Amino acid sequence: MTGDSVTLAGSETETREASGCPARSERAREMAKAKLPADHPKVKTGRIGVLLVNLGTPDGTDFRNMRKYLREFLTDKRVIEWPKALWYPILFGIVLNTRPKKSGAAYDEIWNKELDESPLRTITRSQATLLAEDLAGLDERIVVDWAMRYGNPSIASRLEALREQGCERILVFPLYPQYAASTTATVNDVVFREMTKLRWQPAIRTVPPYHDDPVYIDALATSIETHLAGLDFDPEVVLTSYHGIPQSYFRKGDPYHCHCQKTTRLLRDRLGWSEDRLRVTFQSRFGPEEWLQPYTDKTVEALAKEGVKRVAVLNPGFVADCLETLEEIAGEAGEIFHENGGDKFTHIPCLNDSAPGMDVLSAIVRRELAGWV
Repeated sequence: MTGDSVTLAGSETETREASGCPARSERAREMAKAKLPADHPKVKTGRIGVLLVNLGTPDGTDFRNMRKYLREFLTDKRVIEWPKALWYPILFGIVLNTRPKKSGAAYDEIWNKELDESPLRTITRSQATLLAEDLAGLDERIVVDWAMRYGNPSIASRLEALREQGCERILVFPLYPQYAASTTATVNDVVFREMTKLRWQPAIRTVPPYHDDPVYIDALATSIETHLAGLDFDPEVVLTSYHGIPQSYFRKGDPYHCHCQKTTRLLRDRLGWSEDRLRVTFQSRFGPEEWLQPYTDKTVEALAKEGVKRVAVLNPGFVADCLETLEEIAGEAGEIFHENGGDKFTHIPCLNDSAPGMDVLSAIVRRELAGWV
């Protein structure tokens, strides 16, 4: 069922009157049909699409699938901003011949064996299903779907699926609380590039960053409190670990660093914690450039060596657990902490499809659909 949209109305929905009155809408449809020529093709119209878009996932952990996924990801000019003449010889000569095996082994550790897919795909599908159920009473014209920026289901395929179901208006939701050109912007790039191929374009809205939204901050705080309440220890330090970006991107004007700092500051205020207890770090650096600091792995190592025995880490920038949270933080960071003298380590899960997490997605979608429903 990969990429299947979640439909909230019959597939033959036609243009409706603004009032939304069922009886008047039915009369409007009958009148519209009566005015059409007998040989006029059926056209589905009048529906509203909501497209959730996450980063991406390989279709398998083998070398071929990993190479295909990494090639799409690492040839994105928003992700790697180096000139092609400099980057492509490294990418095609070294990276794509060595990294697929290593990345495949890492993915294999977290792979959803039952469904033969990554956790990111499993969770994103569930988020779309639950969101559709939540929006069912808002407007019967809404169709919820989901896509990946890299890998499958592709943004192009799901935009086409929404159009085929009669969606004349589509809300695109890049699932990134903090804006970065390498995440939010590249999703929007693809969406609007697809629009250039269409003669009859749907109206498009994109969801802005929500790094400081009270609903989001409260959901993060609730998840932390709930998780810590179930532990047999109290962490001395809690790290908010965000995916990093190169310092050069930040210097060019990317607001990502500021968004991350604000999220943690608001979360700190909400929890009533000090700066020493709730700290900001950045993970997942790649290549020789200097990235945003402090680095998560180096911080975890330093804390253990300084005598800190109990640490927790959460990933506010990820709406769903994935390789970077499950393997890199819950796995590798925990090992680093223990190897350097730490005692207790815990990873606080992402919001995923939990009730607080779905409250965030629902609140944002409902707000951004204003005027359409």
